[in-house]
Amino acid sequence: MSFLGIDLGTSGLRALLTDARGAPLAAAERHYEVSHPAPGWSEQDPADWVAALEGAVAELRRHPAWPELRGIGVAGHMHGAVLLDRMGAVIRPCILWNDTRSAAEAARLDATPQVRELSGNIVFPGFTAPKLLWLRRHEPDAFARVAKVLLPAAYLTHYLTGAYVADMSDSAGTSWLDTGARAWSDTLLRAGGMTRGQMPRLVEGSDKAGELREDLARLWGVRPGAAVAGGAGDNAAAACGTGVLSEGQGFVSLGTSGVLLAARDGYRPAPESALHSFCHAVPGRWYQMGVMLSCTDSLNWLARITGTRPAELTAALGDRLSAPGRLRFLPYLSGERTPHNDSDIRAALTGIGAETTRDDLTRAVLEGVCFGLRDSAEALRAVGARPAHLLAIGGGSGSRYWLRLLATVLNLPLHLPKAGEFGAALGAARLGRTAATGEAPETVMTPPPIGEVIEPVTALVPAYEAAYARFGPAYRGIRAVQ
Repeated sequence: MSFLGIDLGTSGLRALLTDARGAPLAAAERHYEVSHPAPGWSEQDPADWVAALEGAVAELRRHPAWPELRGIGVAGHMHGAVLLDRMGAVIRPCILWNDTRSAAEAARLDATPQVRELSGNIVFPGFTAPKLLWLRRHEPDAFARVAKVLLPAAYLTHYLTGAYVADMSDSAGTSWLDTGARAWSDTLLRAGGMTRGQMPRLVEGSDKAGELREDLARLWGVRPGAAVAGGAGDNAAAACGTGVLSEGQGFVSLGTSGVLLAARDGYRPAPESALHSFCHAVPGRWYQMGVMLSCTDSLNWLARITGTRPAELTAALGDRLSAPGRLRFLPYLSGERTPHNDSDIRAALTGIGAETTRDDLTRAVLEGVCFGLRDSAEALRAVGARPAHLLAIGGGSGSRYWLRLLATVLNLPLHLPKAGEFGAALGAARLGRTAATGEAPETVMTPPPIGEVIEPVTALVPAYEAAYARFGPAYRGIRAVQ
């Protein structure tokens, strides 16, 4: 037997083939573009995702284990709105998670009675429900044609199965789901101008959503009947890939956006904190996470304006952690979610002098990102989520300086998985496996072997505590100016 995990990212798709025990066998990637038709807009054509998937599959078919494919799981970037008409045709490009055009609609919906209580979350501009309210106002002809709304991962699941199905973890980011009850809420749907008939059928991410279409099975060269799992939002899938299922477990992801996620055994929403409280991809579990919108994007910005690669910037700092510098970077290049829920705030860099060097700028950017993640850690601690350590994943985890800095700012050990697969694509493959075999998620979704532990630099913890204490007032000061 073999299993396929599909990770539909914002900039590209990764497909991972695993064996019956979950060991990676082969992987393929395809990339696509994001369109920005207007300031603050971010869109993609779902046809590009299908083309990327087919290209990746064509490459993986060369592996001898491919014909034994028995299960498939799809993970994807959350909150996007794929709009289908009665014939199942895509009406317009998908409005993505980082699109901010519906800020006004989000604010109105967030102020509507029972919305926060039922959804468990603030209604952020990136969520799905305000996108449809924006569409109703600005593109009424398109809105009138909407027969189904699918999230990006659910759209690929629809392509694979022909069914309209969505999982709980992804659906919790729409503002239409009663997150505690794990069911569509008629109250929330009415508030968002939608109907239950426009929603896909809900399943748990580890359960079977359908089977691979017979025509695709023939085209792909696999036997019919491969199970397709409910799937997951990208961060829930990453939690499955890293074995973060239970209370006391968590990870920090240094990717385009920064995520600090803690698994929860129960449902404990805290929308006032700007934490996301979502269903996990496995039954009876939830997770909470803080999100900062510009994590490695902040370092990429500095690399771009200095004409340097990000890896060169961090390598120049060496491995030995320095004390906090006088420069202060507020990492709000695209606004911020946790804890500020502020789509309008923009970044600031202060304390620059004639003596400032490129290395000083790099340290300031890394410090600002770490302080932003500390905001999320404080919000999680306030609701009782206190992991003893965090798994560190994402592109930024390749910098030992950054990891030592983050461990010191959080005052928590960071565990680095050994080289290999452990992210969303593996999590999706594991979901495909549970859907096909009926195995218990806990036996399949185990933590990876740890290759290294990054401890806080104890001598510098007080200095970074003091620097973090100045970070919050700096946000308030720059917000008042902007």
